[in-house]
Amino acid sequence: MGSEVLWNAPVADQPVDALVRVPGSKSLTARWMLLAAAASEPSTLRGALVSRDTRLMRDALERLGAVLEVRDGVLHVSPIPPACEHPAEPIEIHTGLAGTVMRFVPLLAALRHGDVRFTGDDAALVRPMDAVVQVLRGQGVEVTEHGEPGRLPFTVHGRGTLPGGRVEVDASASSQFISNVLLVAARAETDLELVHVGKELPSLPHIDMTLETLRRAGVEASHEVDAEGRHSWRVACGPIRPLEVVVEPDLSNAGPFLAAAMVTAGTIAVDDWPETTTQPGDAYRELLTRMGAEVWREDEAVVVRGTDALHGIEADLSAVGELVPTVAALCALADSPSRITGVAHLRGHETDRLKALATELTKVGARTEELPDGLVITPGPLRGAVFETYEDHRMATAGAIIGLRVPGVQVVDVGTTQKTLPDFVGMWLSMLHPEPAEGDA
Repeated sequence: MGSEVLWNAPVADQPVDALVRVPGSKSLTARWMLLAAAASEPSTLRGALVSRDTRLMRDALERLGAVLEVRDGVLHVSPIPPACEHPAEPIEIHTGLAGTVMRFVPLLAALRHGDVRFTGDDAALVRPMDAVVQVLRGQGVEVTEHGEPGRLPFTVHGRGTLPGGRVEVDASASSQFISNVLLVAARAETDLELVHVGKELPSLPHIDMTLETLRRAGVEASHEVDAEGRHSWRVACGPIRPLEVVVEPDLSNAGPFLAAAMVTAGTIAVDDWPETTTQPGDAYRELLTRMGAEVWREDEAVVVRGTDALHGIEADLSAVGELVPTVAALCALADSPSRITGVAHLRGHETDRLKALATELTKVGARTEELPDGLVITPGPLRGAVFETYEDHRMATAGAIIGLRVPGVQVVDVGTTQKTLPDFVGMWLSMLHPEPAEGDA
């Protein structure tokens, strides 16, 4: 552990009661930024998230030639200019730990005439990238791998065009391998048909999100499932029209705050919750209800009230895998065992999330068994411990949730939450100790 900073997770001494406003969705911000950079004319994005992941996306797009600047709180994006006739100077893009950058940008980089080297944080160099490399090569793009095959770092030798046509990909490890192709497909020379050839297809809501962003950008895109259950998508080639977008709040990042309501038998309202959305975080409403919460809409907000009951759950979370760390933390505090399945793909995230959760939840006293595709969590008497985060923002927030009830939980490197939530600690403390309203003093 060495010199890593420990954060003493605060214990809640009373039920929480707060209105929370979470910043813009990381997933939507990344998609809109990339589409704006690939569009035919300049675009504007309101409410775009500013975090480590989106800064890395911005840097990547700027290196490819886009111009992104914030004026009066609005992100203005001037698209990447057309590829030069002669090869441009080589550039390098650092992806950090951002899956959206490492999986979405390489295909866009192939539309540049020149070499683009991709690398990332140490933990990024073990994340699966083989599906990205295979798609690039299938489109006739030369890729030089500098280390282990199917991993970063590698160099994309772009020629300025992509032929389109039929593309097959195994996206069992991540839905990002589908979105990767769909987001750039309209820039191909011909219409593109994408066929998923793997056994599993995790996080379908994220693919639906990609399709929705494409349609709003004027791109014809459709999804079909054949009689044998095989998924395919079609994207028509053509211009990506400029965008004027307001980015929704990040509902996945609302999860830890909603969980706090359950843990403390308090009430949390999250403002500006969209009426309809493709974000996986919308599933919290149903999941938390099943675990014992009262959930309702109130004007523009979704409100969660904790009760005296916090039940375990049996759930296939394949469609909403990013919610697992928050749900697992609640399961550790529940009054009955839980079984979470369908999330084998979490082993390829910032860390092996299933192994990390099993290790850390067991450490604090909730015996947690790894399944090939999930977890079995048996609550027990909980105790304080050093809660490792493995450079994973959602592990950090899981530790904070447990710390609300269990004294002595110390979270390693809580700053990793800046990946998607720039001021998590400030928001967490404000939730626990809200400023008194005028006249309450």
